[in-house]
Amino acid sequence: MQCGSCKDKFTARAFAPAHITGFFQIHDHKEPMKKGSTGCGVVLDRGVHTTVTIGDDIESTDIYLNGEKVAGDTSRAVVSSMTEIPVTVESTSEIPIGCGFGASGAGALGTAYALDHALSLGHTASQLNDIAHVAEVSNGSGLGDVTGQAHGGILIRKTPGAPSVASVDQIPSKENDVYCVVLGELSTSSVLSDQEMVNDINNAGKEAMKKLMQKPSVENFMHCSRDFTIQSMLASEKVMDAIEAADTIGVTASQAMLGNAVFSMPSQKDSNELENIFSEFGTVLRFKVRTGTIRIN
Repeated sequence: MQCGSCKDKFTARAFAPAHITGFFQIHDHKEPMKKGSTGCGVVLDRGVHTTVTIGDDIESTDIYLNGEKVAGDTSRAVVSSMTEIPVTVESTSEIPIGCGFGASGAGALGTAYALDHALSLGHTASQLNDIAHVAEVSNGSGLGDVTGQAHGGILIRKTPGAPSVASVDQIPSKENDVYCVVLGELSTSSVLSDQEMVNDINNAGKEAMKKLMQKPSVENFMHCSRDFTIQSMLASEKVMDAIEAADTIGVTASQAMLGNAVFSMPSQKDSNELENIFSEFGTVLRFKVRTGTIRIN
């Protein structure tokens, strides 16, 4: 799309949704296309809007997030893998950053789709999804979010790897409400680099997947995620307090992986009471399950 203020500039815009992982198992591999995670997560109706601008006066690739210039290593890796032309990437996030909502994956996907459109590169959706995945796992900013975001809904990642490689399935779902409360940030890379944590995660993730596949329902997904939170020992004291507070009204809540946040998908009759309970811990964010995926605006 031509920029209205400058005839020698062109912009393209794309949106990619947030993704919350309920439980997961880490699968390392020397090939980024085969590296990733198995597990289950939910795609949300809000996410990251990304604008890519190309023009003769752009001399270097710069990445902006919510109006501030950032290193943007994952999005920058997307750009460098697709073109040598310098571009400006501007992402605006509707979701918390560094809190388990898959913001880096959403930014990478938005960058890939917008850049492909801006330069008429002719990639397929599958190719763009894989580019975003490789950029994310190579930079240690995530493992399975891109695969979830590329499919939408409540996605079961049965085998690891990029979206075109991974074997996936879905839990049939309406566009259920998802309630979240953010308690702080948690570095994905710091957890993934701790081998003892990785062992605990993988043991808990294997057990959670086994239980989910015995009864692949929304309710069981939440129960498996809660059990994973406890068994993986990733939760902070505040996260456990919020989960236990939800227990008092019979609602299952869990940690958003990997982030210092709590989420739940309550029934309609429990939603107001859960919102009141979560509000004691912070600002309550309300989303819906997004059954669609990435779009070019």
